[in-house]
Amino acid sequence: MRWALVRVALAVTTMVVLAFAVPLALVVKELARDRALSNAERQAAAVGPALAITSDRQQLELAVASTQAWADGRLAVHVPPARRGVRPIDLGERRSPEEALRTSRAVVLDVPGGHTLLQPVAVHTGKIAVVEVFVPRAEVNRGVGTAWLVLAGVGLALVVASVAIADRLGTRMVRPAERLALAARELGEGRLGVRVPETGPRELRSAAESFNSMADQVVRLLANERELAADLSHRLRTPLTVLRLNTASLGDGDAAEQTRAAVAQLEGEVDQIIRTARQQKPQAPGNAAAGCDAAEVIRERMAFWSALAEDEGRTARVAGADRPAPLPVARAELAAAMDAMLGNVFRHTPEGTEFAVDVHHAEDAVIVLVSDAGPGIDDPEAALSRGHGDGRPGSTGLGLDIVRRVAESTGGDVRVGRSVLGGTEVRVWLARHQGEAGTRAAHRLAAR
Repeated sequence: MRWALVRVALAVTTMVVLAFAVPLALVVKELARDRALSNAERQAAAVGPALAITSDRQQLELAVASTQAWADGRLAVHVPPARRGVRPIDLGERRSPEEALRTSRAVVLDVPGGHTLLQPVAVHTGKIAVVEVFVPRAEVNRGVGTAWLVLAGVGLALVVASVAIADRLGTRMVRPAERLALAARELGEGRLGVRVPETGPRELRSAAESFNSMADQVVRLLANERELAADLSHRLRTPLTVLRLNTASLGDGDAAEQTRAAVAQLEGEVDQIIRTARQQKPQAPGNAAAGCDAAEVIRERMAFWSALAEDEGRTARVAGADRPAPLPVARAELAAAMDAMLGNVFRHTPEGTEFAVDVHHAEDAVIVLVSDAGPGIDDPEAALSRGHGDGRPGSTGLGLDIVRRVAESTGGDVRVGRSVLGGTEVRVWLARHQGEAGTRAAHRLAAR
C-alpha cells in the first residue's frame, strides 16, 4: 500500500507539473523573443527622426553612431536615391536579401545567426528608407535556459515533496496494518499476551481495538478451558485412589502387576494433565526441543499391550522397531498416540483378532502402520474428525485426533484405510525434521 501511494503521487504530480511547466516554458521563450525584438524596434525608432529630416550621409552617420545597436555592429540603414543618377545611401552591414528591403511594413526575417527587424521609415524626399536591426540568436534566447532550469528545479522539488508526503502518509497507514498483521501471526503462534497499539487512521484503530478484544476473549476462554480440564482431572483422583487401594489386594501375578502398573500410569497421566492445565501457557505437542526414539517407544508400548493381547488370545506382531528412529516428538506425546491406536484395536475388535505394528524408516521420515484383522471403519474421514468418532460403541472421536495432532506437529499426517489383514490400517507419517521438508518426504514415501 505504501509504495502504491508513492507511485500514485509520483504519477499525478508529474502530470500536473508537465501540464503547467511545458506551456510556461514556451511562454518564457516567447517572452524572451518579444523582449529582444522590442529592443530592436526601439533601436530602429531612434534613427527614424533623423531620416525624416535629412538624407545627408554625414548627418545620418552622426545620428546612427549614437545608438547602441550601431556600436554593436547590428544596425544598418538603407536610403533609396532621391532622384535618378544619385546613389542610394547604405550604412552598416546588410544581412537581409535585397528584395526584402522593398517592404512597406515592419517585418522580422530569419537570417544566419539570428533575426533581422526591417523597419520602414518615410524620408523627406517621399521615399521609404529601411532601418535594419540584427538580433542575434543569443539575444533572443537570453535568460530562457536559466528560466527553464528554474522551472525544472521547481517541478522536481514539487515531485519530490509530493512523494515524500505520500510516503509519510503511507507509512502512517501501513505501519499500524503491519503491527496488526504481526500481532495476528504471533497470536497464531501461541503468544497470547500480544496486543496492538490503537493508532493510525480510524479504520485501523477500530481493527486494532477489535483484535485486542478478540485476544482478551481468547485468553479468557483458554483460562476457563484450563481450569475446567484441571477440575475434571482432579475429580478423577478419587476413583483412582480407590483403584490403587483395590489393586493392593490383588496379590501377586502378572495380571495383578499389569493392573497396578496401569493404575500407576493412569494416575501419573492425570497428575500431568493437572499440572499442564494449571500452567499459564499451554504446552504445544511435539515441541521440537524435546525428542525421542520412536522405535524404543513402540517396543515399550507393545510390551505393555502384549500381555493383554496374550490374555485375549490375540496375535501381535512388530516389525521394523529394531533400529533407532529419532523424531522431534516428546516421548509422552508419541506414547499417548501409540496407546490411542492400540487401545482402539482392543476396544473395537473382537477378542482373538490379530494386529500388527510396522515401522518403515526413510531418510527424512518414519512411517508407523498399525493394522488389524477386525471389521474395519466404515467412514475413515469421520474417524479422523475431532469428537466425531467412527460410530462404534465406546468411541469418543479423540483417539485418532491425538494421533493426527502428533503427526502434524512434525509436518506429517495420518490416513485411515483398509489393511492387508482385512481390517483397519492407521498409517502415520512422522517427519524427522519439522517443516515443509518433512511433509515432502512423507508424501514421497506415501507414493511408494
